[in-house]
Amino acid sequence: MADTVPPKVRSRIMSTIRAKNTRIELVVRQALFSLGYRYRLHASTLPGRPDLVLPKHRAVIFVHGCFWHGHDCALFRFPKTNASFWRRKIRRNRVVDIEAHQSLQQQGWRTFTVWECCLRGRKQEHVVTVIRRLDRWIKSRSKEGEVRR
Repeated sequence: MADTVPPKVRSRIMSTIRAKNTRIELVVRQALFSLGYRYRLHASTLPGRPDLVLPKHRAVIFVHGCFWHGHDCALFRFPKTNASFWRRKIRRNRVVDIEAHQSLQQQGWRTFTVWECCLRGRKQEHVVTVIRRLDRWIKSRSKEGEVRR
């Protein structure tokens, strides 16, 4: 199926998509802050630029959009237009994610990923449930974790 909008319009639409401070990221940040957690945002000095860094707990949290990170869920489908470009891009994003997690863990950081689909879509979980799981993980000292659907 061909794209329904002209390339210039599609480019403008795509340029408005945020890389940080997304609605889901803000929900996670506000909930953690209300639980008393303090964090740094988008630490450019760490591999993968984690969305939240909790230095006291030696933990980082990534809030991933299912499309951009190629998550295997109902919210992700490869685009049919310019398919080879998108397959390469999303495949590369997945590789970068894996490398960032490995590098962070080698540096002694614990990693957690919150996927967009757990807070958005038909099968979303309640925000409180997601935050409880994240809170338990922070306190548990487990090396890695994720919330997904």
